[in-house]
Amino acid sequence: MAAECGKCGPGYPSPLEAMKGPREEILYLPCIYRNTGIEAPDYLATVDVDPKSPQYCQVIHRLPMPNLKDELHHSGWNTCSSCYGDGRKARTKLVLPGLVSSRVYVVDVGAEPRAPKLHKVIEPEDIHAKCGLGCLHTSHCLPSGEVMISALGDPKGNGKGGFVLLDGETLEVKGTWERPGGAAPLGYDFWYQPRHDVMISTEWAAPNVFRDGFNPADVEAGRYGSHLHVWDWQRHEIVETLPLQEGLIPLEIRFLHDPAAAQGFVGCALSSTIQRFFKNEAGTWSVEKVIQVPPKKVKGWMLPEMPGLITDILLSLDDRFLYFSNWLHGDLRQYDVSDPQRPRLTGQLFLGGSIVKGGPVKVLEDQELTAQPEPLVVKGKRVVGGPQMIQLSLDGKRLYITTSLYSTWDKQFYPELIREGSVMLQVDVDTVNGGLKLNPNFLVDFGKEPLGPALAHEMRYPGGDCTSDIWL
Repeated sequence: MAAECGKCGPGYPSPLEAMKGPREEILYLPCIYRNTGIEAPDYLATVDVDPKSPQYCQVIHRLPMPNLKDELHHSGWNTCSSCYGDGRKARTKLVLPGLVSSRVYVVDVGAEPRAPKLHKVIEPEDIHAKCGLGCLHTSHCLPSGEVMISALGDPKGNGKGGFVLLDGETLEVKGTWERPGGAAPLGYDFWYQPRHDVMISTEWAAPNVFRDGFNPADVEAGRYGSHLHVWDWQRHEIVETLPLQEGLIPLEIRFLHDPAAAQGFVGCALSSTIQRFFKNEAGTWSVEKVIQVPPKKVKGWMLPEMPGLITDILLSLDDRFLYFSNWLHGDLRQYDVSDPQRPRLTGQLFLGGSIVKGGPVKVLEDQELTAQPEPLVVKGKRVVGGPQMIQLSLDGKRLYITTSLYSTWDKQFYPELIREGSVMLQVDVDTVNGGLKLNPNFLVDFGKEPLGPALAHEMRYPGGDCTSDIWL
């Protein structure tokens, strides 16, 4: 439809129209060398995912960044479906913030999508001076055409959940989105829903807390996030802070894609819960736990109980299925959320993880499984680590999975990831009855990269996807 409408801009007019979009042929994802012992810059990999291509499952292009140890993490577009009505806009730039360096790279994918080029570098000093923020995470385009990036801290690594605003045309730093002095105590992810005049943000921890690894004492000391922050979309200020019951470390947040919906889900990593947030009858916001992944009693691990550690979640574009990854337990799950208050498990796959048979961890008590899962071998390679970042095809029929979380935590929880590199897997989805099936012919092995094993993270398609596009 976008091609038929001369006045229309990027993306699709609605989530259901997006489901009719073309099949993905390439993926972009950042690959990280920080903490691997390899002195090389992070880079943006372009992967061929077209089964008809002779380069299927191969990295076909690598764009190295000009600096070391940025820890590229998440990415976003210069514009998306929120600007569908603006024919002057085009989705041509990928915004890549550095989680550790606070540097932002802007990559041009418009001219040659299979061979992106570096367009612009925003140095951390510019962000520090104009915004007083650092440790950048989620990037979303706004209906205004501007780009907003969430921050986790101040320039010294203390907690500060603010938002950097970039000009939509020049991609220069304009300042903060929130009012002066109005940042949240902690930050991480965010999603906005203009029809309800709301944005909601989540919180991980201050960068100084998580940067060098996970310490259980920090949990006991209350240094990890456990709240959602509700922002007035027009006034750019917090109007409610919602404490989460059994909701430690709320990370990825997703409103339903339907722009009229006043509810969504957030994955709470450490407590391994999925919480539904919603506008209540009083017109304020509430939150309730709707899924609990029980911990497993174990021996041979850092703690006597191992949480699932829900690290990524997403919703299909028709808002029917919720997917999430348990990075430590090693399973990927699909829930039917047609009734958002009562999610129903419809698919589960074990794709590695810490509790596989033959590993150092022995499960003593398990509320879900009768035996420890078998190790996963795909195309002759044993998969190390667990399912982490996930991305869904527009039609909802294919899930892509990578296994790296954050280099410091990878090194702590899955040291073999550092030695062998991460992988990308693909799972076929039954969109009629629900269900997940591993594609045994798909494997991208980042352990075989030219400069040595790399840690691959979040995935993006050139035409947008269900975690970067927001509709009005």
